Amino acid sequence: MTNHTADASLIKTARIAGIMFLLSLILPTLNWIFVLSKFIAAENAIATANNIMVNELLFRIGIINELIISVVAVVLATVLYIILKPVNKNLALLALFLKLTEAILMAVIALSSFISLLILKGQTSLKVFEPEQLQTLVGLLINERMTVSAVPMVFLGLNFMVFLYLLLKSKYVPGILAGFGILSYTLIFIYALITILSPKCAAVIIIQIICWAPSCFFELIIGLWFLIKGVNIQQE
Repeated sequence: MTNHTADASLIKTARIAGIMFLLSLILPTLNWIFVLSKFIAAENAIATANNIMVNELLFRIGIINELIISVVAVVLATVLYIILKPVNKNLALLALFLKLTEAILMAVIALSSFISLLILKGQTSLKVFEPEQLQTLVGLLINERMTVSAVPMVFLGLNFMVFLYLLLKSKYVPGILAGFGILSYTLIFIYALITILSPKCAAVIIIQIICWAPSCFFELIIGLWFLIKGVNIQQE
């Protein structure tokens, strides 16, 4: 009876992980399509700042979305730790800390967006700068968001490589699925390093597709797998 209860709890936790995986794919995608892309004017920082002022409410909604994404990352880290700590508690704990670091850095980026808005609204005292200089500064910060996001992206790649290695060992899901996940987030990690070392190379569309598309497919597949099938608890 105890084993049955534990198995049912594990399956329930896996389904929560499935929901979080799907949200971690859907929310950033929607945030980019419907929010961030409306503000960024490539190589024109002042235009970006003006776009923010014209669509202030939408920009604030984007900040809230980013905070929600950070919370989703924390919940996903927690449930994956619960699922995988019986496999190797130390590695699961390492992955948990890496994921929490990613979530904190994402929240910091959201905070920087909020501070940028306050600067544009004149609610911070920066009299040393002219209004146009402040607009340029804020616009550059928003325009270079992808480059700045490379830092949490490093931790994103690392934490999932560890989590998915444990998932591969656990045999809770097919090995080919876990292996595909490890490859996907290895590419994310590599892309983060490319972004830091050579932003121009990272901006090449084909490189973005190669490095990002596999993880998008994986998050969709693993999210649905966990949500519908849970985990294989009969492997032993």
